[in-house]
Amino acid sequence: MRTRLLGMVWFLVALLVFGLGVPLALSVAGSEQQKLFLDRLTDTNRFASMAQRPLTDDSADSMVEELQRYAELYGVAVLVVDQDGNSKVGSGRAGGSVQVDLTSEDVRQQVQRALAGRRPVSGALLLPWDDTPLVLAGPVLVDGEVRGAVITVSPTASSRTRVVWWWLLIAAGGILSFALALMLAVPVIQWILRPVRRLDEATGSLVAAVVSGRDTEGVGDEQGPPELRKLVRSFDQMAASVGDALAAQRAFVADASHQLRNPLTALKLRLVNLEGHVDVDADDHRVAAAAEADRLNRILDELLAMARAENTGGDLVPVDVDAVVAERVAEWGVVADSREITLSTAGSVGRTRVMAPARGLDGILDALLDNALKFTGSGSAVVVSVEQVSTRVLVGVRDHGPGLRAGELERATDRFWRSSTHQNVPGSGLGLAIVSRIVARTGGDLRLDLPDGGGLRVTVELPTQI
Repeated sequence: MRTRLLGMVWFLVALLVFGLGVPLALSVAGSEQQKLFLDRLTDTNRFASMAQRPLTDDSADSMVEELQRYAELYGVAVLVVDQDGNSKVGSGRAGGSVQVDLTSEDVRQQVQRALAGRRPVSGALLLPWDDTPLVLAGPVLVDGEVRGAVITVSPTASSRTRVVWWWLLIAAGGILSFALALMLAVPVIQWILRPVRRLDEATGSLVAAVVSGRDTEGVGDEQGPPELRKLVRSFDQMAASVGDALAAQRAFVADASHQLRNPLTALKLRLVNLEGHVDVDADDHRVAAAAEADRLNRILDELLAMARAENTGGDLVPVDVDAVVAERVAEWGVVADSREITLSTAGSVGRTRVMAPARGLDGILDALLDNALKFTGSGSAVVVSVEQVSTRVLVGVRDHGPGLRAGELERATDRFWRSSTHQNVPGSGLGLAIVSRIVARTGGDLRLDLPDGGGLRVTVELPTQI
């Protein structure tokens, strides 16, 4: 936007400079032409007055000395002709410069006008690149009758030189105007765009804050035009409202999950205590109700975990990847052994640490290992791999369960989504959603793929400590 605004300013300045400079340049050229024309017209009229008697008395040679001195002094050639257009007396080569050529089209036209009794005109505009001399022809009148004409041919070099200098001065003024416009436009445009730039930065930070559960930061910029300052204040109010609404939503989920656990636990105990105290036909319903209570309790636990993951705030801390992986594999090894599943690790990153929320990597591994062990059958294996690639650490969990269809990989991180082939496996569909939120908080990436040999591989990419 800054470049476009500067371009608009320069375009407007260019219009102003050309709109004023070109007419001014043409006016200067016209002024110099008019000055030269009036000066030569005066001399032409003077010579026309001097030639009245010599042409009447047929003694034009008496003007030779006067014409030659004028030509040597001013470099202007002068020629006197009679009423038939025949040359009577002239100044010669005008000090070695131009001379009067009666065969020239321009001279011939001017002579015809003068012999017709018409006064000379200024002619075309004087331009620096046009070296055509100025030709004037004035009639010699005796008692109102045309007896001849006086022709002057003037070089225009000095006038054209003055025009060039004037044009250079005008061009320098235009360049100076461009420079001043740039010097003035840059700070003004920066002042105008400062709130826009701050709004753009605040929009990006708002998205990051919403994803990570952190408090939103207002723009709070009181610089710039009043309209943009009002927009900034409206944005701050909107960001605060969005943050409060999301915080209230997450708090409600966390509070509801926590508060419902006690009555669910009591309900489960009552259902257990009813064992042996209900009819045989009704005992199946009691068992089913207890199973549903267990399922609901697991859902509440995962909802609470999701709320905690979304509300994870504070700064990221360095985490020892190998240590956390070894600890969680050891903890889940008991579950794997009970289900006759081999749980192992592959790879190492040594002392490399990643940046994650406190106990964030623990939560990621717990959710991934829980899913892997649920979907992997007895006698199979689950492998936790660790690898460093440049400034990223890749932590992967590979199982050999039924996996997913290729078209289901993108939906696997949605809340409460479960594949149609997994409906008979306990779970709520929140595990990968929790992992996705924690990974987003770290600025990492989450990938799912279907490796050769079946199963599912979930890879978490986390940034290393700088």
